[in-house]
Amino acid sequence: MITSKTQQSIRNSYSNLQSQLDNFVPRRAQNYLVAEIAKTLSGNYHKSNRMIVAEAGTGIGKSLSYLMATIPVAVFNNRKVVISTATVALQEQLVEKDLPLFRRITDVPFSFILAKGRQRYCCAEKLMSACGVDGGQLAIFETKPKKKDIELLETMHRSLAQGKWNGDRDAWPKSIPDEIWQLIGSDKHSCNNSLPMHRNCPFQKARAELDKADVIIANHSLVMADADLGGGVILPEPENTIFVFDEAHHLPQVARDHSSAASSLKGAATWLERLNQSISKFSGMTDEKRVGRFRNELQDSIQQLIPALSQLASRFDPAQFEDKIYRFEHGELPSWLEEEAKSLKTLSQKGAQAVAKIADLIAERVKDGELSSRLAEPALAELGFYIQRMDNLAQVWHLMAQPLRDKGAPLARWLEISPEREGDFIVSVSPLEVGWQLDQQLWSRCVGAVLVSATLRALNSFSFFCRQAGVSDKPEDGTQFLALASPFDYQNQAELFIPKLRYEPQVPQFTEYLIEILPNLIEDKKANLVLFSSYWQMNQVAEALESAFIKKGWALQIQGKESRGEILKKHSTLVQCEKTSILFGTGSFSEGLDLPGTLLENLIITKIPFGVPTSPVERAHAEYIERKGGNSFMQIAVPEASKKLIQAAGRLLRKERDSGKVILLDRRIISKRYGKALLDSLPPFKRNIE
Repeated sequence: MITSKTQQSIRNSYSNLQSQLDNFVPRRAQNYLVAEIAKTLSGNYHKSNRMIVAEAGTGIGKSLSYLMATIPVAVFNNRKVVISTATVALQEQLVEKDLPLFRRITDVPFSFILAKGRQRYCCAEKLMSACGVDGGQLAIFETKPKKKDIELLETMHRSLAQGKWNGDRDAWPKSIPDEIWQLIGSDKHSCNNSLPMHRNCPFQKARAELDKADVIIANHSLVMADADLGGGVILPEPENTIFVFDEAHHLPQVARDHSSAASSLKGAATWLERLNQSISKFSGMTDEKRVGRFRNELQDSIQQLIPALSQLASRFDPAQFEDKIYRFEHGELPSWLEEEAKSLKTLSQKGAQAVAKIADLIAERVKDGELSSRLAEPALAELGFYIQRMDNLAQVWHLMAQPLRDKGAPLARWLEISPEREGDFIVSVSPLEVGWQLDQQLWSRCVGAVLVSATLRALNSFSFFCRQAGVSDKPEDGTQFLALASPFDYQNQAELFIPKLRYEPQVPQFTEYLIEILPNLIEDKKANLVLFSSYWQMNQVAEALESAFIKKGWALQIQGKESRGEILKKHSTLVQCEKTSILFGTGSFSEGLDLPGTLLENLIITKIPFGVPTSPVERAHAEYIERKGGNSFMQIAVPEASKKLIQAAGRLLRKERDSGKVILLDRRIISKRYGKALLDSLPPFKRNIE
């Protein structure tokens, strides 16, 4: 039960909040949210299942609410708090604004830190090797490196050595190309804390700081990565942790991505050949008596894998592929491929175990002082690449070889024509449902969990999210559910306008039609945001209209042309100068984009954001639902579109005094039978339907 000490601490912080914020307005919804989170985490409703799922509309102040409720409960019970977000923007808001504010108003002493995945830090040894320092392994480049790439790597190496950079990718002043970062990023295989040189590497330094903090800010991907490792490896153990998942509606998709795997056929054969050529070099650094067995196992598996993968590529006919994809319906493989998958699973697992053991033997000799770090480190960094690839290959064929399940959804399994190598195919596998996994890895283990977002319900119900996230909605299981409306006066501050239109978005003429009508919908001398359903359509429209906009003196900025920060900075300057600013964006601009006040007064949504049905995973999921007698469109597509449409519309009003217009260029919301449910799930804007 919630203690009087916790209650008093929460009351004090809320009282102090009024003196810290100008124009503070007490909100009943915020008070209620704080109270319900604290009571749930204290076991008032259920002794063991201390979980609350809360949809808190924009303007309630959900971040401060869960900080005020969760941190006192955790600190007074000697627990850790992990706050997980889906976007960098929210992480920055928590670290730079919300947590410092809460620290000023609370009587609970606590420390906090931002946690990042290992892959956000460079490996000092890999960076040194990539620069060619001490005769490093330039072989890690798949193609000859460009001069500017080597110069960038050398600059980074100097900065790291001189203490001017901490090895964090996000802390480098300019964007680092993915292909460069892949060469130097830290990974679990080559990062070995038992080796002297690795104890002060960027990731290990950051990891050591996590153990000291009371509150850790992470992201969903990092939480799932830790869960996949068994929990408590990167982040604190779930059994001693209260998890707060903000932007929780993203969690099921992140969990699904973490359980998926993909690998090419000929591409894998190519790097396996390179590994085969290097086995003697790696083995020569270990004890000959101990390495012999593992070297032989690795050579044997590679020598069988290479021809098996190459021959498999020749058995598929690209003519049978639809849009470069061949999907195995219901997850069923032909019998010959089933047998091949079992063989490849055994071979790849054997190879993965052997290469990891060779790396362990090298590390042991360094630890025992029998091999110099200078010789071993480049080899271990190179081995790290191969261990990572071997593990991935083993995971792909482990999933491909899994027999069909009697219960539950099958795996989605498909092939794609490789865009990089002629005659090559990418083998992909993904689960359809991950709720059971989230329950097993998190909900059944953690001290408590708070799942919040401005958009958790679909079509005014939590059931769709519960199915996706593995959360029980049975009353006897004790999970608490809250839906708190935004305090905004939607009727008087905002209008939803649905104009008369000649075409619906799914017809081919729609893009040309957008080019025709958009100039008339832009508000002069105001801030405009136009959200598109695809990059292709956005760029087509931008190319056609940019010169016309310039003639009118309007400034157009397009997502992807510059960093989000740079775009928003220019947008803010234009608005302050009372110029017409137009932002073009796609799905990622529909969420996490905070444009309060005059920074957004005219929002144009070009279509209802239905998911792309061509995605192999979505098609497989739809197929599974239809096979069970359900309606996949109504059970998946419409609820998903509802959430995304609410998110998009939520860009308009960010503060209580904001105002403006949402224009939806999709009349299916009034012409189709599912439209009313979508319309009714939107905020209660004043409606203007032509």
